[in-house]
Amino acid sequence: MAMMLDDGDASDAELIGRARDGDRAAFGALVERHYDFVHRVAWRWSGNRTDAEDIAQEVCVRMGRSIRGWRGEGAFSTWLYAMTLNAARDMARKSARETVKTQAYGSEVLTLVQASDDADELAEDLWQCVRRLPDKRREAVLLVYGEGLTHAATADAMAISEATVSWHIHEAKKRLKVLMRQAGEV
Repeated sequence: MAMMLDDGDASDAELIGRARDGDRAAFGALVERHYDFVHRVAWRWSGNRTDAEDIAQEVCVRMGRSIRGWRGEGAFSTWLYAMTLNAARDMARKSARETVKTQAYGSEVLTLVQASDDADELAEDLWQCVRRLPDKRREAVLLVYGEGLTHAATADAMAISEATVSWHIHEAKKRLKVLMRQAGEV
């Protein structure tokens, strides 16, 4: 008689295999294990706790629909990055339609913020400027600097070349310098 491992002791590969076969407990363990990671990426992308929670929940639903189709090519976390970024983009598009706001390429007027000596506040100001970048540049910055991924791993998650990731990072840095100056932070 085979002994079942506690879901906390099971590897991602074991849980994925069991979830693909319809094991709800294994799927629940996967969600529990990776929810904080998905929420963190969603928060960094959106900058809003409520939106991050909505995005994370949507990713869990999508993961449930898609787990049987996951082929195991690459890391599970890369698949989750891509799924989270897609859900965040979808939410942003939906929000833009619902609120009838349009954002021109990098030309949105920034609200001036008071300069602060507090490093946390400065970091939040920087992330607010990052959120004003075009999608691909924002995603590249989020994954490389927010999550600490290499350019190669970011390229996998974004389904683009490593050189393109480097270009997005380079262009983002130039734009962030301008945005931070406008905000009075640099």
